[in-house]
Amino acid sequence: MTAASFITRQLTPSDLSQMDALMELFADVFDAHHIYRSAIPSADYTSQLLARDDFFAVVAIRQGAVVGGLCAYQLRKFEQARSEIFIYDLAVAATDRRQGVATAMIDEVRAIAERRGVYLVFIQAERDNDAAIALYSKLGRREDAVHFEIAVNR
Repeated sequence: MTAASFITRQLTPSDLSQMDALMELFADVFDAHHIYRSAIPSADYTSQLLARDDFFAVVAIRQGAVVGGLCAYQLRKFEQARSEIFIYDLAVAATDRRQGVATAMIDEVRAIAERRGVYLVFIQAERDNDAAIALYSKLGRREDAVHFEIAVNR
């Protein structure tokens, strides 16, 4: 299949079935059903989330099926009057990789960012995810950082 055989688009509050398909894709690709499928938010919660201006989801659709997707947050900065977009999760179905799906979705985020006057877009990759690192290196400048997760309860 060619890159032209899929479309990318931002989900709207009425796209609940596609958001559910995206959550299933994340669960499968990340082997994390305990995160993405164990406590599924209500339709009302998801619709409200998709209506917010600081969160959005972009999907790649091929023949009516979600084959890729990402979720991102627009973060308003404090040091200057500007914002950045953080791509929090990005996944492409194994059968659709290396066909331009991830690049097309990131290009869609870039277009959203440009329309919103956003300063930059950033994403993280696991150190051992060579494919993601190679892709993101082609699209932007690499910064090495160490990510920490701090538990709320001690």
